[in-house]
Amino acid sequence: MPLRLHNTLSRAVEPLLPAAPDGLYRLYCCGPTVYGPSHIGNFRTFLLQDVLRRALQLDLGAAKVLHARNITDVDDRILQQARDENRPLADIAAHWTKLFHADAQALNLLPPHFEPGAVEHIPAQIALIQRLLDHGHAYQAADHSVYFKVSSFADYGRLARLDSSALRQQDTNSAGATNLADKYDRDHAADFALWKARKPEDGPNFWPSPFGEGRPGWHIECSAMIEQIFHGQTIDLHGGGVDLIFPHHENEIAQSMCSHSADQQNAHDGESAYHFVRHWFHCAHLLIDDHKMARSVGNVYTLAEIQKMGFSPVTLRYALLAGHYRTPLNFSQHALQSADAALHKLNKHLLALADRAHADKSADTLARLRTADPANLRWGRFAPAWSVLCDDLNLPGALGEIFKVEPKASSAEQAAEDLEGLVKIAVHVLGLDLPLPVATVTVPENIATLAQQRWDAKQARDFKLADELRKQLESAGWKILDRKDGFSVVPDAK
Repeated sequence: MPLRLHNTLSRAVEPLLPAAPDGLYRLYCCGPTVYGPSHIGNFRTFLLQDVLRRALQLDLGAAKVLHARNITDVDDRILQQARDENRPLADIAAHWTKLFHADAQALNLLPPHFEPGAVEHIPAQIALIQRLLDHGHAYQAADHSVYFKVSSFADYGRLARLDSSALRQQDTNSAGATNLADKYDRDHAADFALWKARKPEDGPNFWPSPFGEGRPGWHIECSAMIEQIFHGQTIDLHGGGVDLIFPHHENEIAQSMCSHSADQQNAHDGESAYHFVRHWFHCAHLLIDDHKMARSVGNVYTLAEIQKMGFSPVTLRYALLAGHYRTPLNFSQHALQSADAALHKLNKHLLALADRAHADKSADTLARLRTADPANLRWGRFAPAWSVLCDDLNLPGALGEIFKVEPKASSAEQAAEDLEGLVKIAVHVLGLDLPLPVATVTVPENIATLAQQRWDAKQARDFKLADELRKQLESAGWKILDRKDGFSVVPDAK
């Protein structure tokens, strides 16, 4: 059964199959805006896109999938930071891009095949804007900024399916947050900026163009980069968070389709028209303790902050993948603890299968399977997990099927087959870095004794003593992470 995924445009679950005759599957994902560290809400979307790519590679063949993820390195927020810190725009962008790459690597995201930056593609953006002007889909305002004329595109609003009053403005995105991308003057409230005329406060951050000095609007960069990377072909899938449905992705559709309007009109009968994107993939929000993330509330977390809490990147990865992508995921310290417990259980199962199948060669076998082509690995009893995941990227269902498999295998051969299946789904598709590394932190003997006493008291339901021992451990700078089958002792990074 091929992978099937909900399409935001059609509101239906559809198979993911390449349309182009070359059999290549082309996907483009909106990447980070590099004005600060990417938070775990951003990474939930990037991780889900990573699992989708891994699943596509297994389904279609690794060589058949082309993945692009952009870097937005010119933006109002980056310019503001450059002014505030009196630093070049490029330095600000380079600093945060480097941190994003480090976090992405720690979370085991596959690097995209293409990672275009907005600044390097400004000439392509200017050319696209010029085509829109030539085709009558854009106009230049009195201040020399250029705007897209929304009234010129009859299908505007089809992706978001918002009511007509919402589509007449650009001040709120599809997640209900304020959109600050288009604060310039325009003829109509629905029109959006393609080119922002230079202002004194922009300082040295401007580029020459036929429309005058300035810089691109936010939405135009993705259309230009998709056209450059994929040579004007219709792409199979475009991904992002739900907040990008409107106005960002709605605007991408309008400007990309209209930039090809002359080609559409000249198409002969029976010739395929340009469609821009066939399938739209959007991921729901991450909530923090049942509340929306907001810097003003102080509940926006980065990978570094999660690690200071004593949790590893692989634990965070598991926690962020534990919910269905179309449902908001509630994130809490309890969720991290549950993810840590699940990973240890999965790790225990993996090591038990390796030992049953290969005994003293288990470590070498695991190393080989981790780097093997997953297409060559058997499924064993883990085939149902893959089948469930193929139905709209159902990660909670797939994880449930994984844990349904009994840890004990009937024979060494069965264990060997199951081991391949578990590595195939958990390591190659879900991207979990298993087996877990051996802990390198040395726990002092007196701390280990206190921790064991606290665990024993908890098992005996002497919660008063357990709480007193926990406080002693915390005073000494150590933290307890409980699991159903035991506990871990980690340094308290507070």
